Amino acid sequence: MPSNNNANRSTFKQSQSPGTLNSEGIKRDVVVIGASAGGVAALTELFAALPPDTPAAIGVVLHRSTNPSGLAEVLGRHSHLPVIEPDNHNQLRHGIIYLAPPDQHLLFNGDGVVVRRGPKEHSTRPAIDPLFRSAAETYGERVLGVQLTGCGEDGVSGLLHINAGAGLAIAQDPAEAYMPYMPLNAMRFDDVTGVFPLKDIASVIFALATGRAVPGGKRH
Repeated sequence: MPSNNNANRSTFKQSQSPGTLNSEGIKRDVVVIGASAGGVAALTELFAALPPDTPAAIGVVLHRSTNPSGLAEVLGRHSHLPVIEPDNHNQLRHGIIYLAPPDQHLLFNGDGVVVRRGPKEHSTRPAIDPLFRSAAETYGERVLGVQLTGCGEDGVSGLLHINAGAGLAIAQDPAEAYMPYMPLNAMRFDDVTGVFPLKDIASVIFALATGRAVPGGKRH
């Protein structure tokens, strides 16, 4: 499918300023994303902006009903990358978006992509923290955590693990989020290194996955 990849690749220029993310030039090619209220619209916009050759494996947890649904198909309609709900022990591959199935936690670990019906966290399953923690423990500095719109503190602990493993963590600008509380809570605990409007996050993901540096975005 044709896409305007040049726009995504040229949004950010290499910089070594104090506010720069990834001045080390590490390829952050394991991307984990959390969202709750307002997440369907936010993820639809984000996925539509990701180029088809994005060199990253992307895991997504959206707080959702326990009932089976066509959410992967809905999100995939406007995505250049395939969106799948994995079963257990899928290989982790670049260029695929792995969506947590209903009533199951999604994990990125040494076995690849795993789904488990473990205990609820933050009163929900799937929860964001299990994905963030598992990715951090396995892939360390390669991990980029992205906190989008939503309520509550799910994702905060996971972002701490990502930072402790030398990964990077960013958040959607809460001023524009449908529900600002998840990004705000991440920022309140100083777990994020950059805050970006949703329209820029696809470009940030692409740049960091290719090992480029990006300006750190606004901080509140």
